[in-house]
Amino acid sequence: MARRRKMVAGWTKVILDNSLFPAQSRKMEVNKAVQNDIPELCELLALLFALEAEFQPDRQRQAAGLRQILDNPELGQILVARDGAICVGMVNLLFTVSTALGGRVAILEDMIVHPTHRHAGIGTRLIQAAIQFSRSAGCRRVTLLTDQDNISAQRFYTRHGFAHSEMIPMRMVFQPQ
Repeated sequence: MARRRKMVAGWTKVILDNSLFPAQSRKMEVNKAVQNDIPELCELLALLFALEAEFQPDRQRQAAGLRQILDNPELGQILVARDGAICVGMVNLLFTVSTALGGRVAILEDMIVHPTHRHAGIGTRLIQAAIQFSRSAGCRRVTLLTDQDNISAQRFYTRHGFAHSEMIPMRMVFQPQ
């Protein structure tokens, strides 16, 4: 698979020649999401949340969250993999500050590749772009959560440099008032 890299706004835009994958278009791009992507991103999130133990798809909530991120780039960034004009994958990065590291860090909140486009290197391109974007945004770490029983996702992230943490995630969910 041939690759070209092009610097765009401080991060590398990766363009894949998918000649080994005839069901897909000839060019795959990973770039920043825009407002017009929200309906397709909601579809991807519905696929993701159908797999996760703790979340349920809710198009209105997902669209509201996506709009907040896209309207406020200081909150984070959403990167999308495009097969031509179609969004076939996404990764959502949120920014916060770590007092332990004394600087900005990223939380990888959502990552999904559409089932029809899996096993073509798109997930690898998304995670590489997310890591590179996080570094270029001054982040000192990227943290993510995955379901405990999602062993394939854990292997994927380990292959890309992530390690299990001794920290245990805990949460408190508030109901809308």
